Amino acid sequence: MTNEEFRKYGHQLIDWMADYFNNVDRLPVKSAVKPGEVIGRLPGKAPYEPEDFDAIMADFNEIILPGMTHWQHTGWHAYFTANNSYPSILAEMLTSTLGAQCMSWLTSPAATELEERVMKWLGEMIGLPGDFDGVIQDTASTATLVSLLTAREMASALEINKTGFYGQAPFTVYCSTEAHSSIERAVKIAGFGKDHLRKIPVDAAFAMKPGLLEEQIEKDIKRGLKPLAVVAALGTTGSTAVDPLDAIGKICKKYGLWLHVDAAWAGTALLLPEMRYMINGIENVDTFVFNPHKWMFVNFDCSAYFVKDKAALIRTFEILPEYLKTKEGTAVNNYRDWGIQLGRRFRALKLWFVIRSFGQKGLQQKVAGHIRWAKIFAEWVEEEQGFEILAPYPLATVCFRLKPSKLNDEKKINALNAAFLERINRTEKIFLTHTKLNGKYTIRFVVGQTRTELRHVEDAWVTIKSIGSELLRESKF
Repeated sequence: MTNEEFRKYGHQLIDWMADYFNNVDRLPVKSAVKPGEVIGRLPGKAPYEPEDFDAIMADFNEIILPGMTHWQHTGWHAYFTANNSYPSILAEMLTSTLGAQCMSWLTSPAATELEERVMKWLGEMIGLPGDFDGVIQDTASTATLVSLLTAREMASALEINKTGFYGQAPFTVYCSTEAHSSIERAVKIAGFGKDHLRKIPVDAAFAMKPGLLEEQIEKDIKRGLKPLAVVAALGTTGSTAVDPLDAIGKICKKYGLWLHVDAAWAGTALLLPEMRYMINGIENVDTFVFNPHKWMFVNFDCSAYFVKDKAALIRTFEILPEYLKTKEGTAVNNYRDWGIQLGRRFRALKLWFVIRSFGQKGLQQKVAGHIRWAKIFAEWVEEEQGFEILAPYPLATVCFRLKPSKLNDEKKINALNAAFLERINRTEKIFLTHTKLNGKYTIRFVVGQTRTELRHVEDAWVTIKSIGSELLRESKF
């Protein structure tokens, strides 16, 4: 492809992208292809001769696009959001064009210094104390692993990095029964073993019970184990429950445990001063992560990881072969030593574009709107006969189900709601997903897509209510 062809097709792609956003709501939000349908239309061998770009785009539109589930659809109310926005997309284009590998200050000084500045902005924007330093990781799963590895090395005086686990008493790690699966994965990868992950029961709001946490720590100490770290959740995946950070932090301080906070989705809500009650007790936190790529309109991937003791982080991961040595040394940040990957994308650019384009005010207005509309949706559910709310809704996720007044068999209620969800998603207008809370099949409704407005939430409720009423009539409950 020549430079002129690149210019021509680049303009065409921008037009395609703009048209996509204008028309995405006309597409089915969830792909209807069957397993193997896409790969069955792709050649078994790679082309030997170069192919025309028009032919490639034709196949993209005919084969790939129908197999995509559209996360940027205003009917997206599933999982959590993975948002983008116009300024973020434009920044990604620049990042791709520059093609920089931003592992150290020397390899791209501006990328390093922009990341340092933008992460300081972001920490202030969400109310973190000034003694936290930030770095961009790819995902919260990676950030949690980085945190636990750092905790491990600080507890062992870097001995595990040097000699392995030989001779060490087993470490134990603590989270709630509602914590994200990435905690267990991190515990396994870090070498603690999932049998040493303690899942602490939760209260009626699905938040960790601090008293039971302390009891478990005491039991482990008496057994000769070595309590290491607690992972507290601000916004669990199932119901967006908020663990009591202040109480958990005091327990961690009492026993000398590392405290990591997983606020992957809910952390964006901290842009709103009225939501910062969630981080009461932040002074006892060692590390904190949230994902601007979930709810802050920044393209995946961009995970904001904050650490109180950056020297501990660097000592855990630094390695300096001759070919990575530079004359700047410790006078600059070399982010290759702040996490697992050596190679790093220029993620700070899209974060910078988004913060400047929206401004703090614009970001706050959008997030506040999502929270407000979720509460309105919850009120509709509460008022509708045959529906019930299954968890508190402090943020922008509502957990609900159909509950016929004359039906008390939980297995039948679960089956009814599984059918309910399937029928909702078959409309292709909206997409919802489920979890289980106390064994109850629970439908989750998430508000947070970049372009979603109250009218889209209203339309979704009309669809949900209509299908629910239809199912209740059919089942004669």
